Amino acid sequence: MQIRIETKNLNLTDSLNSLINERLNGLKKIIASLSQEALSISKGKTLSEVFVEVERETMHHRKGDIFRAEAIIHLPGKKLVARSHGENVNKVVTAMRDELKREIRKYKAKTIDLPRRKYRKVKKDIL
Repeated sequence: MQIRIETKNLNLTDSLNSLINERLNGLKKIIASLSQEALSISKGKTLSEVFVEVERETMHHRKGDIFRAEAIIHLPGKKLVARSHGENVNKVVTAMRDELKREIRKYKAKTIDLPRRKYRKVKKDIL
């Protein structure tokens, strides 16, 4: 899984880079369960690309929601987007990861798990 990171009004330090990679590497397991055969991606995009943007919204404010993080994953027929705002970069990245995890699981349930359950029900009725 490749993580492409962009920053605005903020320097991409090694600690921020490692924080984002550490948080989002946990999603590899969920994304790997989406089989490449069932989800063929066109236009050169693969399932292993996650686009992350972290920014400091204003340069002069010191209180309130000053950090914003956004992650985008392109899947067939769906673009999953997770956004988060907050005062602390660590909390913002963690909240973004949690939202992205929910979105991926919901997508997986609709595209893979639901047809499997329907097939099992039909198979059970036949036997």
